[in-house]
Amino acid sequence: MATPEKAMTEFDGQDRRDPSGRNSYRRSIYSVPVTVTVSIGQKRLSVQEILELQPDSVIALSSKVDDPVDLFIDDKLIAKGELVETDDGQIAVKIVEIIEKAIEPE
Repeated sequence: MATPEKAMTEFDGQDRRDPSGRNSYRRSIYSVPVTVTVSIGQKRLSVQEILELQPDSVIALSSKVDDPVDLFIDDKLIAKGELVETDDGQIAVKIVEIIEKAIEPE
């Protein structure tokens, strides 16, 4: 059987030992999904060049194959990494640097 304190927590969702709810809030925010975008390079194209793209077209990007990639959350640079391949053939990113202060792209 639950203690009265546990029953109250289950009833109103607030932990009586943490009346401000801060710990509960922190735990709940950790489970919020966030999309991480990995940028491998960029290229500026004219509208005409875009319209001329076809299967087998190749777009040369601004970076080299071995250059670090940028990781973004909400358009803010959070880390740098290098592309690696997993055992099952998927592309992955190995983190090589964490950006202490998130930087917005130029």
